[in-house]
Amino acid sequence: MKLITKALMGAGALALSAGIASAQDAVSACLITKTDTNPFFVKMKEGAEAKAAELGVTLKSYAGKIDGDHESQVAAIEACVADGAKGILITASDTKAIVDSVKAARDAGVLVIALDTPLDPIDAADATFATDNFQAGLLIGQWAKATLGDEAANAKIAMLDLGISQPSVDVLRDQGFLTGFGIDTKDIAKWGDEDDPRIVGNEVTAGNEEGGLKAMEALLAKDAGINVVYTINEPSAAGAFEALKAAGKEGVLIVSVDGGCPGVADVKDGVIGATSQQYPLMMASLGVEAIAKYAADGTKPAPTEGKDFFDTGVALVTDKPVEGVESIDTAKGTELCWG
Repeated sequence: MKLITKALMGAGALALSAGIASAQDAVSACLITKTDTNPFFVKMKEGAEAKAAELGVTLKSYAGKIDGDHESQVAAIEACVADGAKGILITASDTKAIVDSVKAARDAGVLVIALDTPLDPIDAADATFATDNFQAGLLIGQWAKATLGDEAANAKIAMLDLGISQPSVDVLRDQGFLTGFGIDTKDIAKWGDEDDPRIVGNEVTAGNEEGGLKAMEALLAKDAGINVVYTINEPSAAGAFEALKAAGKEGVLIVSVDGGCPGVADVKDGVIGATSQQYPLMMASLGVEAIAKYAADGTKPAPTEGKDFFDTGVALVTDKPVEGVESIDTAKGTELCWG
């Protein structure tokens, strides 16, 4: 819980701007998410809308049709700039390709803050409010390795990633998991180049349940003995579970990242063994506060000390704790889910 505490302390510092609404003259902001169906982004939108209402900021929301819909996000940025938005909050689908559009917005005087998914390079945005995604992956990797014990040496691992463009969040979680599991990642800036025989393969899921199901089916066809499944997020984990169940595979260890209320329920029910919980509502509300502060006096948000982004915290959620890996149970995870 140390990271959560630090994040909340930082949130308190940023919240000093919460009373600035009266000083604003029709401040407008935009929220651009990857989709408007993933529960993670639904909660993010709720947080942004609530804080915007509190501060008197006019908020417009945009989303891609699916995770990976880069062109819709480009069009959204252009619309926000044309509308005179003071700031843009974005979870980028393609963290490299979006950089030119972000630069154009910043050149027009718009504050651009990345939420959850750092841009590539990270300083392409004015600031980033995010989970330490490498740490999130590291925690589930460490937990999976410790849970398997000596059998970790014989693991057969399915890697269910996000997309072929390998956005930063995708790479960080994947490489964090492998590092935690004790596997050499080769080039840590990308996934899929590892040569450890325990990795059955990588498939992409688009971060949704159908994608998770199809990716799991493809990897099971490659090796029916898979006993560990890493998933980029909980919707893809749910799809992977359905594919495993249909194949008559029970007892396969599934780990994930998000810590949404449905995902925590899946941990409680044994669908997912452990998940790393992040806090999208906090990311979005802090982002709106930062835009209001920037509109008031031109101040840009500062990163967490020692990092190049503002760390909003992460906690491992499991009802099967292991020695040496700090975690919370599903009761606490349910209490905190997506605050």
